[in-house]
Amino acid sequence: MEYGKLNVNVTSDDNNRPISGATVRITAESTPEQTIEESTTDSQGQLTDIELPAPPLEYSMNPTADKPYSEYAIFISAPGFETIEVNGAEIFSGETAIQNASMIPVDRSESDSAELFVIPDHTLWGDYPPKIPESEIKSIEETGEIVLSRVVIPEYVVVHDGPPSDNSAKNYYVKYTDYIKNVACSEIYSTWPTSTIQANVLAIQSFTLNRVFTEWYRNKGYDFTITSSTAYDHKWIPNRNVFQSISRVVDEIFNNFLSRPNVEQPILTQYCDGKNVSCPNWMSQWGSKSLGDQGYSAIEILRNYYGDSIYINETEEISGIPSSWPGTNLVVGSSGDKVRQMQRQLNVIAGAYPLIPTIAVDGIFGPRTEEAVKTFQKVFNLTQDGIVGFKTWYKISQIYVGVSRIAELV
Repeated sequence: MEYGKLNVNVTSDDNNRPISGATVRITAESTPEQTIEESTTDSQGQLTDIELPAPPLEYSMNPTADKPYSEYAIFISAPGFETIEVNGAEIFSGETAIQNASMIPVDRSESDSAELFVIPDHTLWGDYPPKIPESEIKSIEETGEIVLSRVVIPEYVVVHDGPPSDNSAKNYYVKYTDYIKNVACSEIYSTWPTSTIQANVLAIQSFTLNRVFTEWYRNKGYDFTITSSTAYDHKWIPNRNVFQSISRVVDEIFNNFLSRPNVEQPILTQYCDGKNVSCPNWMSQWGSKSLGDQGYSAIEILRNYYGDSIYINETEEISGIPSSWPGTNLVVGSSGDKVRQMQRQLNVIAGAYPLIPTIAVDGIFGPRTEEAVKTFQKVFNLTQDGIVGFKTWYKISQIYVGVSRIAELV
């Protein structure tokens, strides 16, 4: 028998603060009346390392007739909040799945019943329409006036949960990094080589930022950034679980995208699965997995499909964070206003996540500040090195804004 793990993070939809003591019950999708696991969240709103049976790892390594993941139902309840039910949560052998749950207070609920989310088949397993080809670089004539003057990582994207013409489909406001993680977990397997995951994440990010940069849908009269239709964009699924291996890659490279020489906009990097659909000059997902197995790096995989002129670009323009990264890592011995700001934000976060120790806001990065940074990194699944680099700075800012709802200008 092989197993995967499940971590559950429960927060309040009102203020993004963790909900301790929430009851989490897990059943097999096929037998919802039989409880496999039931426990409560800790002071960080977390329940971690629940082991659940999963199919053999080899099923996800090559296209086969066997489903490579098992499916579970997750029921989450807490006093004063509407119950959440997730059907179809995916567990892969050897992988850690993360189920984030944002609970709606009862006084804001529009229904007496549980909030139900049904996770459809993974795109590599299910039957989805192939991407409608588009040019990888958008001209002004195609899109109308390009609104943005530079590439900026948005705080949120607005996802239309259906094809563009479906006026009945709901729009969701989704944090950019959460959107990328969701799409990557819906379209590739977390068991694949790290370089393959990186290549696919870069393609997803570049495609998404092209939609943002060119205001593609808004210039057509729509009120959203991107759709969840695989025919037009990428598969995004409300409240699906994500996987730790993919989540960490996104946290590492979320501000990267793909460029070509003398082209300002991110490249609209299209791809297909390479099994049910072939796509010359686009990346094949199964093909990228094969190249990763052979030791290809992410850029080597991408150049194999998109040509040698493609390269990895990055931007430090991040909307929605209180203040820009100082440009160098903050470590023990660092001092100044940026350290002071980081300390103040960590203390606000510690008010919601008590595992994180409060620290003196003195602008001096000492051992106590390092301890607080390491604990923050542990709570939010980052590398626990005690260094506030770009990735940790952005995460601190993101969580600070979430729990305080204040985007101060410092």
